[in-house]
Amino acid sequence: MPSQLATQATPVSPAMTELVLKGFEGIRRGADKVHSVWSLILAIPLVVAVLDPQQFYSIITIALQALGSTLPYIVIAVVLVAYLKTTGAETLVGKAFEGRETRMIVLAALFGGLAPFCSCEVIPFISGLLAVGAPLSAVMAFWLSSPLIDPPTVLITAGALGWDFAIGKTIAAVLLGLIGGFGVRLLVQQGVFTAPLRDRDSGGCCSCGPSPFEGEVQWRFWQEPERIKTFRSELVTNGVFLVKWLTLAYLLEALLITYVPAEMIGGMVGGEGFFPIVVGALVGAPAYLNGYAAPALVNGLMEQGMSAGAAMAFMIAGAVSCIPAMAAVWSLVKKPVFLAYVAFGIGGAIIIGAAFALVV
Repeated sequence: MPSQLATQATPVSPAMTELVLKGFEGIRRGADKVHSVWSLILAIPLVVAVLDPQQFYSIITIALQALGSTLPYIVIAVVLVAYLKTTGAETLVGKAFEGRETRMIVLAALFGGLAPFCSCEVIPFISGLLAVGAPLSAVMAFWLSSPLIDPPTVLITAGALGWDFAIGKTIAAVLLGLIGGFGVRLLVQQGVFTAPLRDRDSGGCCSCGPSPFEGEVQWRFWQEPERIKTFRSELVTNGVFLVKWLTLAYLLEALLITYVPAEMIGGMVGGEGFFPIVVGALVGAPAYLNGYAAPALVNGLMEQGMSAGAAMAFMIAGAVSCIPAMAAVWSLVKKPVFLAYVAFGIGGAIIIGAAFALVV
């Protein structure tokens, strides 16, 4: 019977196929626009205005005041990112992977937070290191510390949560890199992680261009017209990026403060003890936005009763397990290495969160 039905079916014309494909493409593009950050920024106030107009002014005021207080940090961060990108300072990170393995692990953990690049930009660099035999331990140290902190994130975190959190997260990035690096080294010595690199047909992320670790550093970039052009482009790109994500973050913070009972947050991740820190680390994975937007969200959670240790665990585990960072790891290495990355990230977040709770 299935064969007879197939025989009697009307053949689909190429024109109809093309029309259907264009329809699906249109739906996909429409969905992308609906789910864009700017769409959410516009949608949140509109939904509040319709469903709860009495809270509209309050939410807008909370978000704008928070954004205004962070604006000086945004300006400094944007200029710093543009300067590092334009001069090619990221090439200095490559020097961490030279010499003895112990030295490589330490320097990789230290340098992981120096260069402000997205997770997918690291893919060709990491792929090349693993392909030529660089120790997986040093690569893991770099990979764990890199998503956690960079110069702009330090400033944004300080603006939202204070310098205690900014400095604490910076130290945490290095500690997490060291934990993962030396942990992987121990596992490799036990015969684990043979041939860690995944088979790949093509490398890198198509949207990020070549590895940022190539070329020479030119600190006086204004002497080259092409670098001046790059500097201007980076100013605009990163400025829009930071304002976009922070605006969304502060709107979410305003919603959190307005509508989520403090008792609920305090009951989950508030108070003393180890359990709130574990919950903070586990909740950080799905709830985390990115290194620029997360501090505002965490600030709202802390105002609702989240403990300092749980907040730190939330930020660390969230950064390691955010989609770009996870995708970068998954795209390059085999499942055991990926699972080790997640385990060291979340486990390290819990340990560091507990330690942070003791010192603040």
